[in-house]
Amino acid sequence: MSQMFRYNVLVTLDRNYLKVLRTMLYSLSQSDSTGIFTVYVAHNSLTEDDFAALQAVLPRTELIDVPLSEEMFQDAPISDRYPKEMYYRLFAAQYLPQELDRILYLDPDLVVINSLRSLYEIDFGDNLFAAASHIESRTFKNFNRRRLHLSEQARYINSGVMMMNLSLLRTQQDPQQIYQFIEEHKNTLLLPDQDVVNALYADRTIFLDPLIYNLGEKYLRLKNLHLPKEEKLGIDWVRQHTAIIHYYGRNKPWKEGYHGKLGVFYDFFTRELDNL
Repeated sequence: MSQMFRYNVLVTLDRNYLKVLRTMLYSLSQSDSTGIFTVYVAHNSLTEDDFAALQAVLPRTELIDVPLSEEMFQDAPISDRYPKEMYYRLFAAQYLPQELDRILYLDPDLVVINSLRSLYEIDFGDNLFAAASHIESRTFKNFNRRRLHLSEQARYINSGVMMMNLSLLRTQQDPQQIYQFIEEHKNTLLLPDQDVVNALYADRTIFLDPLIYNLGEKYLRLKNLHLPKEEKLGIDWVRQHTAIIHYYGRNKPWKEGYHGKLGVFYDFFTRELDNL
C-alpha cells in the first residue's frame, strides 16, 4: 500500500459559500488517492450542522472548526469594503496551531484536478508565500507596480491559492504594519487583502505557474491568443497538466450566464457529489 501523504489546508468563508466550498473540498479529496487532508475552516458564522454536512461527503478529510472572534481584529480598519473576514488568511500564522510549519490556503471558488504534492512540499527558502498570478498583461503589471509601489522584480499575485510559510510568518509578520498600510492606502486599494499581500510581501513570494496552479478562463484565453493553432491549450491539456482551476471574478459556472470551457471540471465534481 502506498504511503499516505498529509496536507494541511486553510479555507476562510461565510455561510454564503458553503455549497461552493463543498465542491472544492470534494475535488481536493479526490486529487491525491494517497492524501490525508486536515482542513482548517476559519469563519464566524458556520454551525455544527454545516460541518456535519461537509464532513459526510469528504473521504480522508478531517475538518477543524476555527471560529474567529470579533475581538481578534479589534484594531483593524473595518468597513463595507474591508470586512473582518479579509484578515482571516492574512493572519493565519497568528491563530493556527504552533506545530504547523506550513499550510496551503485555498479559496472556495476553485477545483483541484491533480495532485498538489509538489506544491505542498515546495522549498520556501527565506520566502513567506508561494502564489501565482491570474493575468499577465504588461499594462496590468505596470498599473499594479505603480499603484502599489512594487519593485521591478515583483509580480502581482492572486491570493486565492497560497502556500504559506507559517514558521517565518510567526516571527516576521507584524499585524500593525498591515493595519497601518490599509489605513494609509485605503483610497487606492482595489482588492484589499490581495493588494496588501502584494504590497508588503511580493519580494518574498515564490511565483508559481498560473497554468498549473491558478488557471482561469481569462488566463487560458489570453495564453491561447498568442499561441499557434497547433499549440493551443485545450481541455485535454488542462486535464493532464493543470492542478487547480480557479473561477475568480464574476464568471462562475454555478451562476447564470457563465461563459467558458473550464466549467466542465466544476460540473464533473458536482455531479459526483449528487450521486453519492
